[in-house]
Amino acid sequence: MTKSDQPSPLEARASGPLTGKARVPGDKSISHRALILGALSVGETRISGLLEGEDVLNTAKSMRALGASVERTGDFAWAVRGVGVAGFTQPAAPLDFGNSGTGCRLVMGAVAGCPIAAVFDGDASLRSRPMRRVLDPLELMGAKVVASEAGGRLPLTFQGARNPLPILYRTPVASAQIKSAVLLAGLAAPGVTTVIEQEASRDHTELMLKHFGAGIVSEPEGRHGRKIALTGQPELHGAAVVVPADPSSAAFPIVAGLIVEGSDIVLPDVMTNPLRTGLFKTLREMGAFIEEAEARGDAGEPMAQLRVRASRLRGVEVPPQRAPSMIDEYLVLAVAASFAEGTTIMRGLQELRVKESDRLEATAAMLRVNGVKVEITGDDLIVEGKGHVPGGGLVATHMDHRIAMSALVMGLAADQPIKVDDTAFIATSFPDFIPMMRALGAEFS
Repeated sequence: MTKSDQPSPLEARASGPLTGKARVPGDKSISHRALILGALSVGETRISGLLEGEDVLNTAKSMRALGASVERTGDFAWAVRGVGVAGFTQPAAPLDFGNSGTGCRLVMGAVAGCPIAAVFDGDASLRSRPMRRVLDPLELMGAKVVASEAGGRLPLTFQGARNPLPILYRTPVASAQIKSAVLLAGLAAPGVTTVIEQEASRDHTELMLKHFGAGIVSEPEGRHGRKIALTGQPELHGAAVVVPADPSSAAFPIVAGLIVEGSDIVLPDVMTNPLRTGLFKTLREMGAFIEEAEARGDAGEPMAQLRVRASRLRGVEVPPQRAPSMIDEYLVLAVAASFAEGTTIMRGLQELRVKESDRLEATAAMLRVNGVKVEITGDDLIVEGKGHVPGGGLVATHMDHRIAMSALVMGLAADQPIKVDDTAFIATSFPDFIPMMRALGAEFS
């Protein structure tokens, strides 16, 4: 299955300057984690700025199904009353995560430390994605897969550990999902659970665990890695969380503002955690005007207002070490590279092959059908920028929200309109993307 049941196609065409101020949705990573840690805490957690996309709402439903009280108290405002570490109760029905690999894998970690069984399921896209690399360390801690599809795929019945074991685990790839699942399971284990990463992945789980009262220490390991040690069986306490605007969502209006001539836009409260801002660094290397102001922080997460102005971009080489800090942004970076002058080489993108779609192949296809010369060599993506994009293509989104948004951004500055076959899945992460972009001046029809 490569389309939703009721496809919603859309065409983007060359627009006048994008101008104005727009707040992009709350960060998806923070939203998932605030709900899960609120559910594992004692007392009440109040969350403001929560992303109310389908992915996060499915995590909220799963927390309710596992015994926590989760209520919407206003626009993007939620209250969670938790059950404490290892306090989840057995759900009466399967936990349906829709399209969200993050929600599914993090909740697997949280369930792994509880003596309950739960069925994990999702849509056709999520059912096709690998779970084994998260399940492997969780089984070392005492959890067990009771039943699953081939290769540990969903639907999957998962039995949490009655007496979870602390482990020392070296992640095989830089993955915040693997690390977070192990740490969430480690909350219920006695002693110290340690995760060692050769390449540091985003550290939202560590920062938020500390915010909720866990004893956790993170220190450098080797040239680019981290060693994270969590002391198990803490009593987490409910906390207030202000969710910053999602830099992965901000990537789309940012690139649009850079490539549409004459644009000048402002995006407030965007997360500027250095483990999430590889795209901003890369775009600045390409010559982008991205200015930060009004810096502040909450729950350990820095944020700032970004001003973006149209810029002449040039091709660059992006090192593989930067991939963990921008893994979700390579699709829209490829769009920026298409409008740059010269060759952009993006190295070490193997993680893109196991996302909502094979994003490496899908990105190349998106560019080719719109007249951009692109090549995949191993796990590297090479884009030949000519300063403009012919456009005129129909982009297959493969049920992937980021492909849909990237293609629509490309169409705003292409010579000919660009059409996407389905925008329905944009709602999983950025429900207001289309109206927000139209308010800035984008031409969609």
